[in-house]
Amino acid sequence: MAEYRQVQKGPLKLKGTGEISGGKKKKKVSKEKKQVLEQIMRSKNNEEEKKKVYVDKRTPAQIAFDKMQEKRQMERILKKASTTHKQRVEVRKLHET
Repeated sequence: MAEYRQVQKGPLKLKGTGEISGGKKKKKVSKEKKQVLEQIMRSKNNEEEKKKVYVDKRTPAQIAFDKMQEKRQMERILKKASTTHKQRVEVRKLHET
């Protein structure tokens, strides 16, 4: 029992709660500083947008391949759009028999 004589009795005291410690207070930023910061951010964004120029690093063969892919895709779309559902069903029936 001698070991427990020095133990403090009572409720736990937590940091950041209670009347004594109200937590950290945020610094107030003046309106002028906010405006200056916003202008700086806008100018940085504008500079970044200007720097982002797309450079095509594809080879001529890759460019030709992509063009042909697009052309074939458009042909497929036009072909499907030109036939009605009824016509497609009839074609399927002919191929099944």
